Amino acid sequence: MTDQEGMSEEETAEESDVTQSATDTGEPAEDAPDEETAADESAQPDDGELDVAEELLDHVESSDSAEIADEIATLRFEVEALEAELDDYEEEVESLQSRLKRKQADFENYKKRMQKRREQEKARATEDLVTRLLDVRDNLQRALEQDEDTDIRDGIETTLGQFDRVLEDENVEPIEPDPGDEVDPERHEVLVRMDSDQPEGTIAEVHRPGYEMADKVIRTAQVAVSDE
Repeated sequence: MTDQEGMSEEETAEESDVTQSATDTGEPAEDAPDEETAADESAQPDDGELDVAEELLDHVESSDSAEIADEIATLRFEVEALEAELDDYEEEVESLQSRLKRKQADFENYKKRMQKRREQEKARATEDLVTRLLDVRDNLQRALEQDEDTDIRDGIETTLGQFDRVLEDENVEPIEPDPGDEVDPERHEVLVRMDSDQPEGTIAEVHRPGYEMADKVIRTAQVAVSDE
């Protein structure tokens, strides 16, 4: 074996030892690409981007400054026009949303008004019915007062009691002031003035009771006032 061959074998062995040592210690081999190199390669533009850049460069080089300025001005004008159009669309959307909210509020108010109107109409219908029935009750009461010995008295009393219970269920209460009470123009109708032992100007007698329904007077009581 020559000296040159011996040196080659020794160098080969040393390189093998270095590679094995790097593998054992976890250190990267000298010829392995590092992370920065990989990042640089990934950041390189692709062929499509290069083509666009080259076309743009060729266009700039082949055009004079006036043409480029005109194109820039045109692009700016188009951008401003698009921005203005976008603003108009946004204003229109805002206006439509505002109108929708107003319509919804109007509809809710309409439903509330209709509900209130139905309740009022129902109350008026009930009030009108009760008012007409009161005359019937008055006639029953007169029948009891005029003929105490009649055979139908028990039936009339029963009917009158049922009548009063119906009125009570409908929240109808009688207005029957006592003698000596002050006259209330909202609840009492003065028919006559008469001599009595009650203080002057106060109620002497009740000719016909009045009625109120849900705190609303539907018929005033007819009274006579003391004129001492």
